[in-house]
Amino acid sequence: MAEAPPLRALILAAGRGERMRPLTDRTPKPLLPVKGKPLIVWHLEALARAGVREVVVNTAWLEEQFPAALGDGSRFGLAIRYSHEGRDHGGALETAGGIAKALPWLGEAFWVVSGDVYAPGFRFEPAAAARFLARPERLAQLWLVPNPPYHPDGDFGLGADGLGRADGPGPDGRRYTYANLALVRAELCAHLPAGTRAALGPLLYEGMRAGRIGVERYDGEWHNVGTPAQLRALDGGPAELGRAQA
Repeated sequence: MAEAPPLRALILAAGRGERMRPLTDRTPKPLLPVKGKPLIVWHLEALARAGVREVVVNTAWLEEQFPAALGDGSRFGLAIRYSHEGRDHGGALETAGGIAKALPWLGEAFWVVSGDVYAPGFRFEPAAAARFLARPERLAQLWLVPNPPYHPDGDFGLGADGLGRADGPGPDGRRYTYANLALVRAELCAHLPAGTRAALGPLLYEGMRAGRIGVERYDGEWHNVGTPAQLRALDGGPAELGRAQA
């Protein structure tokens, strides 16, 4: 049997980045540099290393800057398509709405990653994608991290069966924070008409209650870079970083 081609990926990059102001008044948050290159470029390079060849980037705030900065993706070994939510719908469609708009370019299953998280060691492993494809009942596979100080209660529990727990902790008594790294089936958002503004969280909770969302823990370096002080700290400055704690 022929090996399946690599999955495509969606990088979510449409948000305004209010807490990162004034830096985001002139630059979209995913284009802010961390350790010498824009946040989004860390993901593009990791996707290319994993064999992904097609990436969709959704945009809204200052969206004209993304094609100017990233081009067609060829210098990363990728083909980038832009899903222009600002131009087409007047603003960002939120996470689920952004996924729904991009579905025609993504296929039956795909990677999803937020353009403003920093996880330099995360691997978009083909083996993980293959395991996900082999479980057609699963709507998504999420990576979870230990809760950072600014989100102490977490989002989901991790069940012993590898499924997410929407309404309480798993057997370890803990809830974890969604890392904004996932494999997703189109089915999760396909019911949303293109142009709908909708958050992803309610769909994930619903899917977990139905036993259709897998989860696993990620213990590598991970930061949701939310403020200028956190950005400075990540680059070696004096401010504290809100990062995941074991």
